[in-house]
Amino acid sequence: MKTLLRKLAEGKTKIVYASSVEDEVLLKFKDDVTALDGKKHDILPGKGVINAGVSAKIFSLLRRRGIPTHFIGMVDSSTMRVKKLNMIPVEVVCRNIAAGHLVKNYPFFKKGEKLKTPLIEFYLKNDLFHDPLLSEEHLKVFGLMSKKEINEIKKITLKVNKVLSSFMQKLGLQLVDFKLEFGRDKNGKLRVGDELNIDCMRLWDLKTGKSMDKDVYREGADLDKVLQTYVQTYKLIVGKEPK
Repeated sequence: MKTLLRKLAEGKTKIVYASSVEDEVLLKFKDDVTALDGKKHDILPGKGVINAGVSAKIFSLLRRRGIPTHFIGMVDSSTMRVKKLNMIPVEVVCRNIAAGHLVKNYPFFKKGEKLKTPLIEFYLKNDLFHDPLLSEEHLKVFGLMSKKEINEIKKITLKVNKVLSSFMQKLGLQLVDFKLEFGRDKNGKLRVGDELNIDCMRLWDLKTGKSMDKDVYREGADLDKVLQTYVQTYKLIVGKEPK
């Protein structure tokens, strides 16, 4: 790809490249699928295109609703052009339905129970320490976010939850939970960054309760079934076949 320049960083599922445009970078999605802090790893052909396409669709939706993101546009089917952000190493999780860690680590809910209000949690983004849970006091004391930024991020997260829940419901999907990452642009403005796709949210079929997300992979399904799930969810969200 002619537009891809110097590699700046590479993670488990994406590569960040420098751009010829100042204050922008290119985000290349890989076909890697991982779980258990990267201990489980496979290659899923076409996954990069699927997650890039879903991210672009969702970021575009959020932008239309006035939510600040880093998304600018697509370079090709697996590469996004985005604003360069100083990323905050914190994962912001919003939960609507009890599932995953909430059920495993706490005795208050059974899987599938609806929470009275959305629950926002903060986790340190660090596989080595298994992404430990952070309190708001941790965020301030560790210098990760100011009190003002914490409040702003919670406000944005709840707005994203409202927009996405409505959007998914119209597609026959229930938004169980999702993960956001935030960064500061050159002016210090908070923006939703990184990705927002099938790897970052739990989606259940409203009629059958079937998982339509990466839980299929986490729970040990064969790769053909995992890919079939990703393709099916992509078609629902994007409205066409992945290319």
